[in-house]
Amino acid sequence: MPISRARRRPTTMNYWPGFVDALSTLLLVFTFLLSVFVIAQYYLSRDVGGKDAALARLNKEIEQLTAILSLEKGGKAQAQQSLAALNATLEATRKERDALAAGAGAAASTLEAQKQLSAEAASRVDLLNAQIAALRQQLAAIQDALSAQETKNKESQDRIADLGSRLNVALAEKVQELARYRSDFFGRLREILADRPEVKVSGDRFILPTEVLFQSGQADLTPEGKAEIDKVYVAVSEVAKEIPPEIPWVLRVDGHTDKRPLSSSSQFKSNWDLSAARAIAVVEYLIGKGFAPQHLLAGAFGSFQPIDQGDSEEALRKNRRIELKITDR
Repeated sequence: MPISRARRRPTTMNYWPGFVDALSTLLLVFTFLLSVFVIAQYYLSRDVGGKDAALARLNKEIEQLTAILSLEKGGKAQAQQSLAALNATLEATRKERDALAAGAGAAASTLEAQKQLSAEAASRVDLLNAQIAALRQQLAAIQDALSAQETKNKESQDRIADLGSRLNVALAEKVQELARYRSDFFGRLREILADRPEVKVSGDRFILPTEVLFQSGQADLTPEGKAEIDKVYVAVSEVAKEIPPEIPWVLRVDGHTDKRPLSSSSQFKSNWDLSAARAIAVVEYLIGKGFAPQHLLAGAFGSFQPIDQGDSEEALRKNRRIELKITDR
């Protein structure tokens, strides 16, 4: 029965073999294309590798060329510097050459001028030699005159020495004579003031206590003080008449005070001022009496020349005094 059914089916075409053939053909084509692609890729990769190697070589060459270019630039800069230095040296050499040329000209003119100066100098030397010879003659004459003058000076010095010795003798005689008059002065004062025991003589000084002449802290002579100075005036006037005019003498009046400071109300700044004022008061009184001013001298010692170093009232009283003495100027 099945066979009969099979016979009864209509007859159909079988496409599968053709499909398989087409598929096989397509696979072959694909395989061929893939092979071609692989081969192309191989050759392309080889070409690309070659190009990379070539590019690397080119880069390396470029680097080498860049280094060479840098070296060439540096060499060019050095060459330019060397060229500039050479140009400067050349310019300096030209200037030196010009200066040497100018110097040569100046040297030639200087040489000529020096020749002229040498000639003038030679003439001046001759003139100077003549002047030196004349000066030597003058010096010889001056030396002779000096020798003569030295002889005269020696004689003059001998005369001066003789005059000096004579003068010393004369001065000694005058001093002795003045001492004699001083002795006479003290002798007469002793006679005049014999009734005043407080008036004393110490060496060549006649000492009058200030209590006899002035009030305490004052420099105006009291009436009693003027009376005492009148006695001094009489004695010294009598002696002065006997002293020759060629003897230089003075009556020295020195003021002294004690060491106690003055009161703040005093008109004098210090004991020194007070002693000076008292000495001047005595000198002015004597001048008023007619005593020659050129034979008077006022001195002041303040409290710095005490007779007694003690602090008692008696010691202070001794130090307050007026001293009189005849001495040479």
